[in-house]
This record gives sequence, C-alpha cells and structure tokens, in this order.
Amino acid sequence: MRQFTTPILLGTALVVSYLAIDRYIPIQAQGGGQQTYAAIANDLGSLEPTGPYEVVPNWPKDLSTVPGKEKWTWGAGQGVFAESPDRVYYIQRGSLPVIPPQGRGGKPIEAPWVAPNLTFPVANLWRNATGASPPGALFKPGTEEAGDDSDSGMNGVDFLWENCILVINRNGDIIENWNQWDKMLRRPHSVYISPYDPQKHVYVVDDYRHAIFKFTNDGKQLVKTIGTPNVHGSDSTHFYRPTFMAFNTDGSWYNSDGYANTRVVKFDKNDNYVTAWGERGTNAGPGAKPETRPNYFNNVHGVGVDVQTQEVYVNDRGNRRIQVFDKDGKFVRMWNMNPGTSGIDLHFVYLDSERKVWVFDQTTQQLAQLDRQGNLIYAWGGLGAWPGALFGVHGITVDQENNLYLAAVGRGGVQKFRPRPGANPRLLVGKMTYSAWK
Repeated sequence: MRQFTTPILLGTALVVSYLAIDRYIPIQAQGGGQQTYAAIANDLGSLEPTGPYEVVPNWPKDLSTVPGKEKWTWGAGQGVFAESPDRVYYIQRGSLPVIPPQGRGGKPIEAPWVAPNLTFPVANLWRNATGASPPGALFKPGTEEAGDDSDSGMNGVDFLWENCILVINRNGDIIENWNQWDKMLRRPHSVYISPYDPQKHVYVVDDYRHAIFKFTNDGKQLVKTIGTPNVHGSDSTHFYRPTFMAFNTDGSWYNSDGYANTRVVKFDKNDNYVTAWGERGTNAGPGAKPETRPNYFNNVHGVGVDVQTQEVYVNDRGNRRIQVFDKDGKFVRMWNMNPGTSGIDLHFVYLDSERKVWVFDQTTQQLAQLDRQGNLIYAWGGLGAWPGALFGVHGITVDQENNLYLAAVGRGGVQKFRPRPGANPRLLVGKMTYSAWK
C-alpha cells in the first residue's frame, strides 16, 4: 500500500525551517523601538501556531467511525463550503486506508529501504494524502482517452473511490453522503454555492473531467453540466482542467481555467458563457523565469472577487503572482509573491465579505492575510499532522458563526477552527457574502 510520506516530502520538511512561526505587523513604538501585533492581546509567551483560532476537537468525526467504513479514513481534502454550521459540504478524492496504530506513541515503523535509519512518523507526518489518493494519469498512455486510475493502486486496497461528496453538521456527523455521484467524478477540485442563488444549488468543479457539475441542494438531481466531460478545449463549451470559482454581486461567476488552460472564464447568473481572458505565458516550468507581462498566466489556480469594486483577483500560480482585473477582464494591477525567489506556491486566493485577501502558501504551509495591494498583514500555520497543522490547505470557507473550515490535500480531510477568546477580529477570516440566503 502507498501509505507513507515520500522522500520528496521529507526533503521539503527539512528545507522549511520555520514551520509554525507567525508573522506580525510591525508597529512603531513611541520610544522608537518596535512592538508586535499578536492575534490575542497580552497573550504572553504564545507562539500562536493556529493564529487567532483554536481547533474544534474531533470535528469531523473520523470516517472510520461510520458503520461499514471502519478500514477507511479521509483522502485528499480538495474543497469545503459552509452553507451553515449545520450543513458543511466537503469534497475529497476518495478515501484512504486507516494507518495501523504502530508508531503513535508506540514502536516506530522502520523503513530502511527508503533511507538508512529512517523510521515513521517523520516530522510528525504519516503520509501525504494527495500523493496517496487517486486519480492517476489524466490520459491513458499515448492517447487522450480518460485514464483508468489503475496507476493509483488497487481500488478497495490502496484507496476506496467512495465518499467523494459529504455533508457534515456542527457536531462533526456525516449527515449526507452523495455516493450516487462518486463514479461520475474523477478529480473533484472545489465546491460552492452562489450567495445570490435562493435555491442554493451546489457546484462541483472536476478538473480531470474538464467540467463543472451543478446539483440541487440535496444532491438528488444533477441540474446542469457546464463544459464537455472528458473533452478538453478552450472555447465557450470546453475547459481544460478548471480549478476554482468566485461569484460577483450580480450573480455572475468566474472560473480559473486552469492547470492546462491559461485563462479566466466568466459566466452570467444563469451559467451562460460571457467572455474569457488570458494568454499562455512563457514560463517553461521549474527553474524558468516567471512571466512578467500582464494577462499572461501559467497554472491559473484561484480566483476571488472584491464585493465592493467587483475587481477579480487571479492566482497566477506558475508565475508566483496575483493579477487583478475589472469585472470584464481589463487588467488593473498585479504583485509578485516574494519577488526574486522560487519558493512561493499559492494554492488559492480568496476574498471574504470584508474584502480581506487570503492566500495559502504550500511551501511554508501558512495561511496569510494580505491587503489589496499585496502587503503582508499576518500569517500562521505549520507543517505536520498535529491538530491545527496546515499541511496542503486547498479549500477555505467560513460560516455564519465565524467558524473557519480548511480542507487539506496533504494531511487529508478537513478541520474546523473557532475564534479564540479575545481574538483580534482584524485577523480573522471574514464571513462569506450572503445575499439570497442566510
């Protein structure tokens, strides 16, 4: 079974030397020195590994606690959306085998075939869920036919392609399992409800199927398929590995398209194609110089909307920058993330209803708040499997009670965080926009 952390991940763990170190806003003191701006005022001696939040324990209850699922746990956590504290949608790339209890306080598991004197767990990690979860190759070898995922291992042994769309309540109970759609999905990537849709339809983006699926709120009916499943392209009816969505105030929405295409696509509130923009950059991959021209992209992996200005923020992941456009795709401004280095690897860009900008960096494993010009305000997080660790956060949402939910492809599953008593509200992820429903 492909259960354990890979050597590449171990190397990354060694390179990242400040796994749980917070960054603070420097504030000039009256005496000429500097003070720090912590998440909790007068909280002496705290390193704040979870920032202004505390982890809600045992949320959700592990998949293995469900009758009939005792051998399985969370796969790569791709996305999460909180309709309410009692209805949280979570999507994942199937389920993974429960790791046996050896090593958790007992005798470590030795793995000399990987490296001399290597034992597990390493760096407080057991496995990289995104490497262990299917799917495998996008295409069958030498063709453009959809892959069969046999290169991911054996279904029912190395992974279980079930439990891809779940609904969880405030107590951490799985109250719905949309397993009727599992076989339709290959790589569910993100999940949403439009804040301007009174019927609260659920959108699921599947980047391997080059499609977005729209369901009724209870999941019983597939209302619409946007894109052409298993057929990639770059026009009004095709995507090529789409990734995320964001909604504008008139109900229109944007898709970041995506891993292979290099564009942003706009649809109206009725899911009709409106326009698209973006050109392929010259970035040829690792070690290449990032593209610097506006409106050129490499790996479009995130999109957000400023609800006041209607500006569209785009995560140009391959070029390590954020580009900002008006609602129709006219370039406005951009900023580089950590200019001059190749370390930044953003998973998303997300704007809350308070217009605060949030990104997650896969290299430092930190959730960061930026202002709308790209200046760092605050960041927290760290690599690990401990409660609150942010290993590979890929999905973000906030409910009406200010609880934060983070789905993670690395550690697998989803975590729920609640604000710590006395937390500075400026450093909390704001609530989502709610319009047609509360």
